[in-house]
Amino acid sequence: MIKVLVVDDDFMVAKVHSGYVTRTEGFAVVGVAHTGADAIRLARELKPDLVLLDVYLPDVDGLSVLRELRATEDVDVILITAATDVETVRQAMRGGVLHYLIKPFEYASLRDQLTHFASLHRRLDRLAEAGQADVDQVFGARPSAKPVLPKGLTAETARLVENALRGAAGGMSASECAEATGVARVSARRYLEHFVATGKAEVTLKYGGTGRPERRYLWS
Repeated sequence: MIKVLVVDDDFMVAKVHSGYVTRTEGFAVVGVAHTGADAIRLARELKPDLVLLDVYLPDVDGLSVLRELRATEDVDVILITAATDVETVRQAMRGGVLHYLIKPFEYASLRDQLTHFASLHRRLDRLAEAGQADVDQVFGARPSAKPVLPKGLTAETARLVENALRGAAGGMSASECAEATGVARVSARRYLEHFVATGKAEVTLKYGGTGRPERRYLWS
């Protein structure tokens, strides 16, 4: 379970954002703060994995809180604010926030950032070393305009497999992908493994009664 600290000066807004977090599978609100001082104190006491941080706080601005957290705590931060001036955005970027959400927003906007955060953490937790594709995904590097496919793979079939994988909410096996796309199972697995190698998909092992575990693929 990923622990989240919600920081907002408005009690009702904090309640709404807390509800959004609770609705997202794998996340739990461990604390709510309405001032910068409380945010820093609770971050030290509760050791959250993620802080949803407002900029406009009654005692100190959120950017100052961000700098304090960066100096003293091992925690990631998503800035949630009504501030739209470029200087605040620039300072947030320099402070190393994961994302910048402008109020008001719908649940889906926060959910997408939370699930992306969870996906990155799962990926890093499974790695002994990070390849370039892993690093690019973590830091949000823009993909090449003309991605290079391994020999024997075609862009047309890659799009076919990608669309099938994107549409499978719970992921799919190579056999299921082959059935959905009409390509051979061996070919489907090659494309799926290519997506894993380039950081576009994740793979998990599903263990059954006997034999090898089934590899299941999920679009990142």
